[in-house]
Amino acid sequence: MSTSLLYHGFGIRGYRYVRTDFFEGEVMFTIEQERHTLRCPACGSQRLTAHGGERRLFRNLPIGSRRTHVLLQVPRVECHDCHKTRQVPIGFAEPRRRYTHAFERYALELSRHMTIKDVADHLGVGWDTIKDIQQRHLEKHFAKPKLKHLRLLAIDEIAVGKGHHYLTVVLDLESGAVVFVGEGKGAEALEPFWQRLRPSGPRIEAVALDMSPAYIHAVHQNLPQAVLVFDRFHVVKLFNDRLSDFRRELYREATERMHKQVLKGTRWLLLKNPENLAPERRERERLEEALRMNQPLATAYYMKEDLRQVWEQPDKATATRVLADWTHRAEQSGIKVLHKMAATLGAHRNGILAHYDYPISTGPLEGTNNKIQTMKRQAYGFRDYEFFKLKIYALHQTKHALVG
Repeated sequence: MSTSLLYHGFGIRGYRYVRTDFFEGEVMFTIEQERHTLRCPACGSQRLTAHGGERRLFRNLPIGSRRTHVLLQVPRVECHDCHKTRQVPIGFAEPRRRYTHAFERYALELSRHMTIKDVADHLGVGWDTIKDIQQRHLEKHFAKPKLKHLRLLAIDEIAVGKGHHYLTVVLDLESGAVVFVGEGKGAEALEPFWQRLRPSGPRIEAVALDMSPAYIHAVHQNLPQAVLVFDRFHVVKLFNDRLSDFRRELYREATERMHKQVLKGTRWLLLKNPENLAPERRERERLEEALRMNQPLATAYYMKEDLRQVWEQPDKATATRVLADWTHRAEQSGIKVLHKMAATLGAHRNGILAHYDYPISTGPLEGTNNKIQTMKRQAYGFRDYEFFKLKIYALHQTKHALVG
């Protein structure tokens, strides 16, 4: 093995190849630093006197299935200019690390396609070594996302782990990158984000979010010029939740056994879109029978379907008329659940109609949430939440392939 191969094969430059040793199926390359490359680590002077050194073994790129190591006596020198005696820095490995830059790059490349445990098993190192490599890479490239360019945001919380543990996530809707991950949910979780955002001075035009009062107040307070766009999915989900409660209430109040049997098991049928009802399970027939036997439930169900039309109009003016008509019919229905929904939509009318000025939603965040859950399943969970958050920051550059 030549010195030039040492450079071209392993990226080790400024060192001279000495010999190769073989032991227990592994390969060890002994190298030494060339005298003319020595510099004082403090002042950079070449006027040095050598004072021995420390032998260190570094894990290197495998050759085929064989593990390889690099053995180096790291020189210790005394500087004649600054009068300090120190160990010279190593050019092919990070300080306090026992693997080369080439090994680190290879582990990161494998990590794009394999779990930490798989990479560790393949390379024959501990999983904590691969985690350390990943974590330092993520901290370098993703720990502090740039915020100056932000224009359109989405804010939502996601559930992670057991025990109602939540993370609040802020997404850049133009790049798809996560720009903030906060512990917990609500306004308090966003405080570190506002502190980083203010000095950056971005011109944020609109924010997509749900109708949470805490988020609304936080955005109004910190981004007074931004337009709030209430997400369509969350508005419909709120109505679905109230419709489920209404069905449950009607079931409890039903006196005839037949009525109870018809209402029982219709919860998911009420929440499904009509086009998604499965004909092989007679879902449409079962739903129509339940609606035929209970007029208030039928009214609430058809009003739910009508509400979807607010977001299907050609322009904002038409959508305004559709929403006003829906609200009026709900108020005149005499059904409590529709009264409450009409009041909610009236209070959030501007944010709902803002969809026509900025057609954005928290939908991309749902996709990010799916990636997070996939990542958790692949890793069998994360015990280090700081590492977990770093992985979330890098998700927009991650690809998950289905195999088998």
